[in-house]
Amino acid sequence: MELHQKHEKLKRYLTELESVAVAFSGGVDSTFLLKTAHDALGDRAIAVTARSCSFPARELNEAAAFCEFEKITHVICDSEELNIEGFSHNPKNRCYLCKTELFTKIGAIAKERGIASVAEGSNMDDNGDYRPGLIAVSELGVKSPLRYAELFKSEIRELSKELGLPTWDKQSFACLSSRFPYGEEISAEKLIMVDQAEQYLLDLGLKQVRVRHHGAVARIETDDNGFAKFADRGVREDAYKRFKEIGFAYVSLDILGYRTGSMNETL
Repeated sequence: MELHQKHEKLKRYLTELESVAVAFSGGVDSTFLLKTAHDALGDRAIAVTARSCSFPARELNEAAAFCEFEKITHVICDSEELNIEGFSHNPKNRCYLCKTELFTKIGAIAKERGIASVAEGSNMDDNGDYRPGLIAVSELGVKSPLRYAELFKSEIRELSKELGLPTWDKQSFACLSSRFPYGEEISAEKLIMVDQAEQYLLDLGLKQVRVRHHGAVARIETDDNGFAKFADRGVREDAYKRFKEIGFAYVSLDILGYRTGSMNETL
């Protein structure tokens, strides 16, 4: 199916929903979905963003700024994953536990406001990875319009660029809880360490980056531009110093670079 045909299919689907609450993180996918939903439905499309330790303040601020600029109703709810029984133990179904609570809360907000459906931003690329959160999506009847329209990430970026969305070339982001090996305890302190480390690297000029938390070791995943920066010994020494201040004893650079779902490679 041609790209713009997919876009039209998406708009028709959203129109048929009549009203929708979009789970909005401010990332590439949910921003495109929210913009398209608002264009199709006007005030009958709202955004709901969850505030928690695993969601950096910079992302929340960007999400709020986008909704303000687009004049979209934006609801911020507290959804602290660490309060979910068993979540902090980081089991393999961690995302299922999180998404179940999140979409239950968004569903309640939608019901209070007379909104017919809840929608989330997974795309066709998400079909090939280990995604227990999609089980919660299915169980709770949450809509996945981008997958319905058969849109892939690259296509969403292309359409976002055409629409003038600031996120068209934004780095991919996943919640900070995804930075830990399954079975390693997740705590607020560890999440802060990861957040501070990634913020440092972003401020350094790295665009695509993950800091994986392996106890005393920080494993940095980045793209070719990031590797080029780390070729400078001074940059490496400064980064090591900052990571030590944050609380890591050792800092490593993953030679395979950035890739989504790298923590699933051990499953």
